[in-house]
Amino acid sequence: MRAPEQVRVEVDGADLAVRLAGDRGRPALLLLHGFPSSSASFRDVIGPLARDCFVIAPDLPGFGDSAPVERPGFSRFADLIDGLLARLGVDAFHLYLHDFGAAVGLHLATRAPLRIRGLIVQNANAHESGMGPQWSATRAYWADPTPERAAEATAHLTREGTREQYVGGVPEDVAARIDPGVWEEDWRVLSLPGRLDTQRALVLDYRDHVARFGEIARYLERWQPPALLLWGRHDVFFDLDEVLSWLKALPRMEAHVLDGPHLLLETHASECAALMSAFVRRVEGLH
Repeated sequence: MRAPEQVRVEVDGADLAVRLAGDRGRPALLLLHGFPSSSASFRDVIGPLARDCFVIAPDLPGFGDSAPVERPGFSRFADLIDGLLARLGVDAFHLYLHDFGAAVGLHLATRAPLRIRGLIVQNANAHESGMGPQWSATRAYWADPTPERAAEATAHLTREGTREQYVGGVPEDVAARIDPGVWEEDWRVLSLPGRLDTQRALVLDYRDHVARFGEIARYLERWQPPALLLWGRHDVFFDLDEVLSWLKALPRMEAHVLDGPHLLLETHASECAALMSAFVRRVEGLH
């Protein structure tokens, strides 16, 4: 199995690091990572997916090997990913949504619904049902962004907070399957100049993603894209009720709730890769 090609692409002044794999003539699959990771979170699924897809896995600006940009925000990131797709000659594509990546990808979907061949939803929030009491400090910050409330809402931007993204609330036997080196690398990157500033900006900008839930709901109701849901049930950031909201929004959605964490690919990469490949083959009519 060939290793992914790692390239750098300049888009509108932004320096984006991207992993590419597979034949460009195959259906495109855009993989958008979440916090605090990068395209490295897809390291164990890119190879299997490339048998059926042209896989595109960028590091969002300020994550991984992509440099921070001025005015970081999810709409701005969507502009840059749109530019990346144009550079690659990709029009229609399957879209993998996870965590912060959902706030980026759902901009792409609502802007141009006909481009989306299918949605793969992995612990990605687009409904109020996913946002339980654990969001209270963040909501208070959104309502009144004082320095004191900012400090509370961004208290997770530490080495320990980075670790908690992976193992917080996760059963010990599941957590034991996650390599600590993964979150140690994430924290090393987050500690680089300008990176925590990006993260602080995104915590505030997520308010706009939540404000778009109505628009996203209308997109889902109108277009009903083929969809696959993969959910780590031990997610302490997005409530399990979010699964039901997705299923209500997309009644034909295929759903799998797995015994894994928020960062599900760290523990269930092979299972998820197989389900994603089967989904793309089914949607595309491939055998």
